[in-house]
Amino acid sequence: MALLAANCATALALSDTQQLVVEAWRLVNQSYVDPGRFETVHWKRLRQKALEQPINSSGDAYDAIESMLTPLGDPYTRLLRPADYATLRSNTQGTVTGVGLQLGLRSNDQAVVVIAPLDGSPAAEALIPSGAEVLQVDGQDTGLLGLERTAAALRGPAGSRVLVQLNMQGQPREVELERREVELRPVRSKRLRVGEHTLGYLRITQFSEPVPQDVQEALADLNSKAIEGLILDLRNNSGGLVSAGLAVADDLLNGEPIVETQDRDGLSSPQQANPGMLFDGPMLTLVNGGTASASEILAGALQDNGRSELVGAQTFGKGLIQTLIPLGDTSGLAVTVARYLTPSGRDIQHQGIAPDLVLPEPEPLDPGGEGDGWLDAAGRLLASRLEATL
Repeated sequence: MALLAANCATALALSDTQQLVVEAWRLVNQSYVDPGRFETVHWKRLRQKALEQPINSSGDAYDAIESMLTPLGDPYTRLLRPADYATLRSNTQGTVTGVGLQLGLRSNDQAVVVIAPLDGSPAAEALIPSGAEVLQVDGQDTGLLGLERTAAALRGPAGSRVLVQLNMQGQPREVELERREVELRPVRSKRLRVGEHTLGYLRITQFSEPVPQDVQEALADLNSKAIEGLILDLRNNSGGLVSAGLAVADDLLNGEPIVETQDRDGLSSPQQANPGMLFDGPMLTLVNGGTASASEILAGALQDNGRSELVGAQTFGKGLIQTLIPLGDTSGLAVTVARYLTPSGRDIQHQGIAPDLVLPEPEPLDPGGEGDGWLDAAGRLLASRLEATL
């Protein structure tokens, strides 16, 4: 009984900010995809070391949580400070304020790189390409900032400006961008005329909450225009809500497998499309190095099931799934909770998906816009496939 009382007294002695550290440790401990990693990094000892630091404010707690998570070596399992958590939540709902750069970490050296610029954003207007390395933000070295703090440094009040130093294929470039609210408009569609054929064009720039409904409406509109084939454009789609990606796959596959997820216990959960499709004609899907995560799930399912060839360039290679977990003070955690495999069993983490047809460089900087040579090539290819079936 004395030991129990001592343990209770210790628990009661923890301050609110210390409890935040303990809660973060507990949430990761119960949900992280690779519990075997805990033994390697001495996970319980990391919690103790974090609590041994002076934790007198929320900022101290955040620093302690970040130092506790770093040894896991998973850049996607991370603390989201209040502003970061609010921004990520708003992104999944279809709005963002900032310069419109979607960032990731390069697998070989953990450098902060551009996955893709958002359509219509200051970054897109400045022609910042996928793969560009972000070196500094307002004079701050991104190697010291890390992924989340680099993203936070790029955000700010609409109308304010930020100076970004980049490395684009060995060429240094400095660009000043004005922050503003960017309406994501994640789904765009139009009818294309290629020779004697009428094609539909459907571009999805990210998977947010409105996307499944928007895609259904876009496909209904395109079907009403008697399209013969469909070009799905997933270029620079860095992912988002996996559930939204699965819903779109369900619209384009007829009862076929979509993806298999593997949780921390090694249990597999196959996801299957329902019978029926919203469009059952021929398809081609455009992908590039900015195609990542949920969009790779969709692309992999279409390719593996023979529903659509992929054309363009190798995809990004993010085969891990995260969940967002709120902490009690408006901050939150992103925690890797599962791996995924394409229907044929491919693990694309750090590998990406190879397209069936590689399109020539240079890659168009304005997907779907004027002078998009890749879209023209896809249109000609799909038209030729239609003629071959006549």
